[in-house]
Parts: sequence; structure tokens; C-alpha cells
Amino acid sequence: MAMKLALGPLLYFWPKEQVIDFYRQVAEWPVDCVYLGEVVCSKRRALRLDDWLQIARQLRAAGKEVVLSSLALIEAGSEISTLRRIAQNGEFMVEANDMTAVQHLKGREYVAGPHLNIYNPESLALHYDNGARRWVMPVELSQQTLAAMQQARPPQLETEVFVFGRLPLAFSARCFTARACQLPKDNCQLRCGDYPDGLDMQTRDQQSFLTLNGIQTQSATTCNLVRAIPTLDELAVDVLRISPQSSHMQEIVTLFRQTVAGDIDPASAESQLNALTIGSASNGYWHDSPGMQWIEQQQPFGLGTRYE
Repeated sequence: MAMKLALGPLLYFWPKEQVIDFYRQVAEWPVDCVYLGEVVCSKRRALRLDDWLQIARQLRAAGKEVVLSSLALIEAGSEISTLRRIAQNGEFMVEANDMTAVQHLKGREYVAGPHLNIYNPESLALHYDNGARRWVMPVELSQQTLAAMQQARPPQLETEVFVFGRLPLAFSARCFTARACQLPKDNCQLRCGDYPDGLDMQTRDQQSFLTLNGIQTQSATTCNLVRAIPTLDELAVDVLRISPQSSHMQEIVTLFRQTVAGDIDPASAESQLNALTIGSASNGYWHDSPGMQWIEQQQPFGLGTRYE
């Protein structure tokens, strides 16, 4: 069975009309699964849960699997109340990005998101026993670690790998975008909305280092693992996650679909995708190297057999 393509949750703060128009287009794209909802900051209220549910129903009608994503950092009782509504929505599976969400989803099928720090087979089994039916590999893990996890993963548990986008690295109680704009977090004025792909952070030598996205820190580079698709297939990965950026998304999704289908050579797709990225491309974590690096020569992993 061919690997599925998933469009990850929108990590940036775009105007409501832009978000609605974006997902109207997504309905026509060759993606199998779409993650919806606010993952980064609960102050971003341009879309409420009812708005996300309406978009979810429209995408479901277009034949997409829809998953509702939860916040990665829970800090207030009001956020728990919203989380409870998401967990009990009764229509769509939920991606848990925080252990609070895991507790609220116990006994229900859910996706164990990339922010849960699942680093070993024991934690993977714990989530499976709790109800997880898919897990998303943390972005900092390598292909060697994935191979070991695939050997030990519970039966019927799907594996999803982040293959394109700025890497979500960390969350903080502080808002770094507000701080960069010399504003306190409590009066941030939602300045993250001024940066549709995050705020570039540079070193004193004017080298792009990180990206600030509200309380989230991302890589300055854009991860591109399209050339690893044969290895991901060999490792029996079920789902490939593409993270939204503000431009070229239909072209990006199409290139991944063509590569999965075998209609385009992975090296050719890699070259075309690298021309469409926000910032330079990276794949270091996949090769057990610093994440910001780009490893040009990529040798086949050579497992010999698929990990079913």
C-alpha cells in the first residue's frame, strides 16, 4: 500500500479569510490526511473550534481524513476547557501534542503527535495501550532510530514522519516574537500575524539561525526528505507529513505525490523542492547530524527487507 500524504497543522497565524481560502484549495490537492487546529498559542483566536469543525467537515466531504490537533503547551484552565471540547468532539480523531491531551483521550483512538517525545519502544507501547493508533516521529530523530522503532512498534500502529517544512523545535512560556517587537506577552498585539512564515533570527554574522513563531522556536532551514522516500518506504512508514508554508504549497504537495507514485525521480523532486523552500534546505537530523545541515550525498539505508 502506497504511503499517504498528510498536511500538518498550520503553525503560523494567518488572517481568518486566508486560512479558509487555503483549506478550500487543500480540498483539491492530492493529500490524504489534513491536520487542523491551533498548536502554538491559544491567543490566536481568529478561528474558533466551531470554525475548525466546519472546515473539517468540508474536507471530509472532499474525501480527506481529518485530524484535530491540540496545543503543544497547556498553561491555563481555559485551554484545558477547549482541549476537553476537542477531545470530546465525537466526529474526528485528535492529535495529542501534550500529555494533558493524552490523559483526556485515554480510551479513544488518537494520534501521538511529534511533541510527545516518544524516543523508545517502551513509550511507544504506552501510547498504543492508551489508545494511540498513529505516532509522529519527533523531528530530531534519525533514520537509524526510526528503523529500531519500526522493528518494535505494536501491531496496527501507523507511523508518520515529518518530511517537509520548518522544523518545530521547542515551545516556551515566553513569546519571543513579542519580545523581538519590544512588547510584553500579555500585550503582544498578535504581532506573529505580521510574519506569515515566522520571524527570521540571525547571528551577529547575519546567518539565519532560528525562526521565531510566537512561543514556538523553529528551524531557520526547511526540512526536505523527499529523497529519502525509498528508505521511508523500506521502513514501512505509513504517512508523510508536509508542514504548510505561505507559498507554493500546491506545487510542493504535487511533487511529493509524484515521488511517492514513482512518477518522478526523488533527486529531481529534491532539486525542484529546494527551489520552493522558505530559507535554505536541511536534512541533518535524518542523517544523525546537526539538524540545520544539508547532507548532499545520500546513500541508501540498505535494510534489505521491509519492516511490516
